[in-house]
Amino acid sequence: MDDARRLFDGYDTGIRYADEHAGKLVAALGSLGVLDETAIVVTSDHGENQGELNVYADHHTADGITSRVPFLLSWPGLAPRVDPGFHYQVDLAATVVELAGGKVPESWDGRSVAASLKRGTPVSRDAVVVSQLAWTCQRSARWEDWMYLRTYHDGYHGWPAEMLFNLREDPHEQDDLAPKRSEIVAKGRQILSAWREDAMRRGRRDIDGRDPLDTVMGEGGPYHTRGELAKYCERLRATGRGEWAEKLLAAHPGEP
Repeated sequence: MDDARRLFDGYDTGIRYADEHAGKLVAALGSLGVLDETAIVVTSDHGENQGELNVYADHHTADGITSRVPFLLSWPGLAPRVDPGFHYQVDLAATVVELAGGKVPESWDGRSVAASLKRGTPVSRDAVVVSQLAWTCQRSARWEDWMYLRTYHDGYHGWPAEMLFNLREDPHEQDDLAPKRSEIVAKGRQILSAWREDAMRRGRRDIDGRDPLDTVMGEGGPYHTRGELAKYCERLRATGRGEWAEKLLAAHPGEP
């Protein structure tokens, strides 16, 4: 636990460091007298799991932690408020374009929330879908309080094919409800299926005309796992975790 504490404290220190320097930038804009006419956007590429789904200080998943990114926008003339709705990161770009007086191209996936920001009323997508094809092959649906995760290749993490979490009651994803709430799991499957069908219809394919998920799976799964299962299992056995080696071998028959 001492090692875990150092890890968490180091991460928090990094956040504080970034916050302090963002504050210095805002203060400099204020001292120059241009803060009220300056647009400021803060975002990032991903969140960071700190133990959720047994991932520490990394972002291997399509879960609620990895997909939760900063979406902070300060715009001249807009009052500060919090929007609790579901949005994609690409919605931020569409919003900035519209606030700046431009027109969002119809081909874009992002939806502007500029009108909502000006009215001061919240807006939300009914659901959002998140994909992870780097460290694992995983896709999730997020709606209401729920997050349904479908794992196609677990990147040797040992997850079941389907997981379900109530993120309002269980924000750190400790209690997998998939075995108990089949009706909610079915809803998650339906959201993923409809999203994929719409994406294919709109031409959101890779250069071979396929869903990128199918391409990565056809290549053998996440790149870092290819040809590594046997060596990884050797390490698990050598470090007292032989039961996980047997579980992974059973879950990935035929992988080298």
